[in-house]
Amino acid sequence: MVQMSWQPVQVLLGLDGEASDVGAGQMVLRALLVYVFTLAIVRVGSRRLLAKASAFDVIVAIMLGSIMSRAINGSAPFVPTLVTGIALLGVHWLLAVVAFHTDWLGTFVKGDRIALIKDGRIQPEGMRRASITEHDLAQALRTETHQTDPAKVELAYLERSGRISVIPYKAQPRVVEVSVAPGVQTVRIELD
Repeated sequence: MVQMSWQPVQVLLGLDGEASDVGAGQMVLRALLVYVFTLAIVRVGSRRLLAKASAFDVIVAIMLGSIMSRAINGSAPFVPTLVTGIALLGVHWLLAVVAFHTDWLGTFVKGDRIALIKDGRIQPEGMRRASITEHDLAQALRTETHQTDPAKVELAYLERSGRISVIPYKAQPRVVEVSVAPGVQTVRIELD
């Protein structure tokens, strides 16, 4: 019964011949099927690929695209290629879970943040390790804090995602004293 229902699918998708014999219509159908299938397994198996990705996630996304393209162009068997995509996302999910529970694997798989500014001072070793120029850092400061003075920044890191995060010093409140007339109590106001 399964064999009888599988035969029309094989013909429709061009799975019964050589890759060079696949027509345009069959390739379009394959592409649509692979797209829907890949979207489904990514949504179920790895929401990390949809977030701000680390190198760990980008590598898996590139590999998944490469694997799934083989199912579309016929350079690899269709069903085993789809199963391989599931296996790749399964390993990605498993590594993400283990990395969540173990710091050393999380650092190995996803990397570690690098300090670029600490207490208002640029960290030359961090800049060197991250291959970040002072121009790159100034751009991040402009984007995050609307100024370029590192002395006004408490901390800045190159995060595991490749983004530079900036924590400016908390502004000290401005104190204004208001007195209405001599002998009247003075009011002290702190403005943020």
